[in-house]
Amino acid sequence: MSSPAPAVASERHQVLVIGGGNAGLSVAGRLHRYGVNDVAVIEPRAEHRYQPLFSHVAGGRARLSSTVRPQASAFPRGVQWIQDAATTIDADTRTVTLESGDTVGYEHLIVCPGIQRDWGRIPGLADAVQTPQVASHYEFELVNKTSRLLRDLRAGTAVFVEPPGPGSCSGAAQKPMYLACDYWRRSGVLDGIRVVLVVPGETVFGIPLIDQELDRKIAEYGIELRTSSELLAVDGVDRIATIGSAGGAAGERIAYDVLNVVPPQSAPDWLRSTGLAAADDPLGFVDVDPETLQHRRHPQIWALGDAAATRNSKSGGALRKQTTVVAKNLVAALNSKPPSARYDDYSVAPFTVSRHTVVFAEFDDQYRPQPTIPFWPDLARERRLTWVFDRYILPWVYWHLILKGRA
Repeated sequence: MSSPAPAVASERHQVLVIGGGNAGLSVAGRLHRYGVNDVAVIEPRAEHRYQPLFSHVAGGRARLSSTVRPQASAFPRGVQWIQDAATTIDADTRTVTLESGDTVGYEHLIVCPGIQRDWGRIPGLADAVQTPQVASHYEFELVNKTSRLLRDLRAGTAVFVEPPGPGSCSGAAQKPMYLACDYWRRSGVLDGIRVVLVVPGETVFGIPLIDQELDRKIAEYGIELRTSSELLAVDGVDRIATIGSAGGAAGERIAYDVLNVVPPQSAPDWLRSTGLAAADDPLGFVDVDPETLQHRRHPQIWALGDAAATRNSKSGGALRKQTTVVAKNLVAALNSKPPSARYDDYSVAPFTVSRHTVVFAEFDDQYRPQPTIPFWPDLARERRLTWVFDRYILPWVYWHLILKGRA
């Protein structure tokens, strides 16, 4: 039997980007600013969403409409939009096949389609999230549901779950909890609500200074902390969440009135089937050098953001440095030079611990503090200043500077 004929590209670009989220648009905009004029982004959605505000929406501090803008307005000037979805990548022919059936060729490819939520990996969760008491502020369609559940709860048990393994801004699983606790306290009902936080680590975060700040708020709100634990199963009919260590003894069963879940995550299924992941990575993240962000086996392919197999904690803040590294190294490659820019594993997690304050964690892949302002190490402590930055300044910077490749 003869081999199938190689795909023939209907169009070809010097740089092709898969994904029109934070990673894709900001790296595309930066490349255009660096003088690369033929950049195209594959993105099917007509709307662009700013996910960091989802936590504020869930906690009653922002409207969902403030997180969305037309995709066309978010695109950097000079970057072409291919409004379609990628379905596979052929690294040998340097082509990407789209959902429409078209094939697009590339000289260099940047892979940043984001991450997928694996609702089916926890028994009962996919069905339970359809019930009135279960939601997730990580899904656009469920954010307002989370907000209503937390706003209307006056007594009972609320359980908040942070997922194990790689995930997009996993620490943000805690943010609606603190916002809700502050609201319940101001409403005079907190004493009648049992709040349980489930985290996979041995401490609430992993950095002593941040743990100290968060532990103080946990004690202040009377939250029950379950460390080294995860959600093992959900019974949506009887409203029972089973938590514990994976593979350990029988878990603890908690009857809930509200369950807010951030599910386990992995690379999108279609990406996992491309062969771009390392052979020993069951989650399918793109196998890149974690410093140069260039693929280990295909030098014309790059990846950043949630879909890349980097060492850092996945976050939007990490992209600020990743986009610069990819853009500089890709331009070097176009000029037949070796990559010289290096990503330093920086990440950031702003914890909204009240309706007016934030604990601002900046760290590397070893969870060592890596402050942007080295002479102000106490910036990590609970402050109103960082709340203003997280709630108001950063969204403006995102829409006007980051997505345009200017920050």
